[in-house]
Amino acid sequence: MNTDFRNADGRLVVDRMIAVIHENKSYLSEIDGAIGDGDHGINMDKGFSLVEERLAGKQVSMSDALKTLDRTLATEIGGSMEPLYGSLFRAMSKAAGDDETIDVSTVEGMIDSGYEKVVEIGDAKVGDKTMIDTLHPAREAIRSARAEGKPLAEAVDEMIAAAEIGWRSTKDMIARVGRSARLGERSRGVLDAGATSCYLLLRAMGEAMKELAH
Repeated sequence: MNTDFRNADGRLVVDRMIAVIHENKSYLSEIDGAIGDGDHGINMDKGFSLVEERLAGKQVSMSDALKTLDRTLATEIGGSMEPLYGSLFRAMSKAAGDDETIDVSTVEGMIDSGYEKVVEIGDAKVGDKTMIDTLHPAREAIRSARAEGKPLAEAVDEMIAAAEIGWRSTKDMIARVGRSARLGERSRGVLDAGATSCYLLLRAMGEAMKELAH
């Protein structure tokens, strides 16, 4: 079983994230509309579509594709979530850097750096009904898998499974940050849109990495 893949071949990671946002544009806006502005899917799809256009026909590494994603989401798209995602992908791109190969340790560094950056610039913590509730368990899972010496595919599967549990847990939470916080108890019973897109993106990323490593 291969335990790594070439950074130079890793553009597939971003291509798969673009595809999953396209596929879930309406779903994300529907969820957001229940307790938010209803534009999360629209804004995310706009940003990822711009990235798709800018990467068209280019041979770029995973790190460079993530950098393009960062710059586009952070500076050109409206909405409250997009700058957070820009910071997340900037941290991931820096963590992978110029590494020729991407292995479990690299992925751990990407998730860890991304999580720390989102926590740094945002006001949320675990339990506040945000993307942190997806990112935190994903981070803990990839850390544990790396410490146990698990191969990339197995480690990524555990990361995705943990992210899904975290994402689903937001349905029973009360929103404590952002515009939805004003709803109080009425925000319970609905999945958080940011946690949802975060799960979809981590799943797409992980599945692409597994494919590249085989």
